[in-house]
Amino acid sequence: MNISRGFLVMGAVYLVVGIVLGSYMGGSGDHSLAPVHAHINLLGFTLMTVFGIGYRFVPALAEGALPKAHFWLHQVGALGLLVGLFLLMSGRVAEASIGPVFPVLEGAILLGAVLWLVGILRRA
Repeated sequence: MNISRGFLVMGAVYLVVGIVLGSYMGGSGDHSLAPVHAHINLLGFTLMTVFGIGYRFVPALAEGALPKAHFWLHQVGALGLLVGLFLLMSGRVAEASIGPVFPVLEGAILLGAVLWLVGILRRA
């Protein structure tokens, strides 16, 4: 698996999703999903693009099992968090039912970030 390409492709996917959601909000005048839009752009496009560029420019970072774990933790955490936030902010799911899932998803993103830090400290 090419970790750099994986992060860059997913970052581009989230960029398109963020633009589509932003265009919908602008056109409809309904900005209630602005927090979802912001998280899509930050966790999806920005972070994944930064990770992808980092893995591309420092190839040693992509060696071993940690980068793969980082990639999948971030994918699962970000997608789950963004879908959950969308469901919550759009009123489709009550906070009491989705709220307890958020710390697990945030933990996955945090653990992935810790793996990124470990890689940086070891190989950059």
